[in-house]
Amino acid sequence: MSPRKHSRPLRIAFCHPDLGLGGAERLIVDAAQELAARGHKVEISTAYYDPARSFEETRSGAFAIKVRGGWFPRSLGGRAIALCAYIRAASRPDVVIVDQVSVAIPLLCWLLRRPVLFYCHFPDLLLAAPTTRLHRFYRAPLDWLEQATTGTADLVVVNSRFTQGIFARTFRRLHGRGLVPDVLYPAVVVPSDAQLAAARAGCKRTLPPDLARFIESRDAVFLSINRFERKKNVGLAIRALAAAQAQASHQGASAANPLLGLVIAGGHDARLRENVEHLAELRALAAELGVAGAVAFLPSFTDAQRAALLASARAVLYTPTDEHLGIRLEGLVARLAAHEGAASGGGGRWRQDAVTWDMLPREARDQEHRPAE
Repeated sequence: MSPRKHSRPLRIAFCHPDLGLGGAERLIVDAAQELAARGHKVEISTAYYDPARSFEETRSGAFAIKVRGGWFPRSLGGRAIALCAYIRAASRPDVVIVDQVSVAIPLLCWLLRRPVLFYCHFPDLLLAAPTTRLHRFYRAPLDWLEQATTGTADLVVVNSRFTQGIFARTFRRLHGRGLVPDVLYPAVVVPSDAQLAAARAGCKRTLPPDLARFIESRDAVFLSINRFERKKNVGLAIRALAAAQAQASHQGASAANPLLGLVIAGGHDARLRENVEHLAELRALAAELGVAGAVAFLPSFTDAQRAALLASARAVLYTPTDEHLGIRLEGLVARLAAHEGAASGGGGRWRQDAVTWDMLPREARDQEHRPAE
């Protein structure tokens, strides 16, 4: 798809299956907001949207959000196909931006005869790695379909050079054809010092009272922000806190009144069984390790609450394996140290001003960390 100059605003349609709270949604919302600010007419078509559980920008009115196809099954791209039909009938866009579900791409190309950009956050087939022979048999045609449909987009972009390398190793047929996706980094809003100070000062009125008191009672609070999914490995942060508590008690600190605290916040959707189960599992783990009183949970939060948490924390703990970008960047722009639990997702150790991003060796996932140091 060659770049063109347009004398008029474009009609731009986003096709995103579930507009909730997550890194992919953050990127889509930021892109829609910026394109709308540049004068284009932007519409996000999605199969599910709950205004109470969404980013604030989705309620600003800067761009339209249309919910269609929610009655279609979530699996096999059914909702994406329903969205394609709606986009063709109602939007008639000049360009379409698709992410997550590549099965929609060839249908959109055929229906609209318009350029389609596919944003690849990460190959889906790697997120659903088969664990049994039956699962491999079930996934094989879906994995083939993902590669075949991804290659039909007019332009494919990825979120980092790390994902660019994963894309080449995963979609070998596309790589053999010479398809090398461009890198389009997600945007991160950089707050001013005044905004950070205001967020810090407003913690008491922004955060739930119990959480505000918890943060005030600690000498140092560490922050973990992730969806409540097992693959996010948030239990590692709880184990690290328990190890730090144990070390402090050996040095004469009071184990009954720890000075360290951990806040675990993140997207939580009561519709999703794993979210509900994993939150309970994390609470149980904290109790089992004897640190329940030093761990606070905030399932789902507003943008203002996220800013308050970042302003109040000593550091961000990032625990997922084979991931990158995400909340650690938000921690960095909030002038926080961002500590990653496993050196497996691209990037390395670097310094800028007084901010440090340390990636621990992969083996450290199974060892006791000492975040207080």
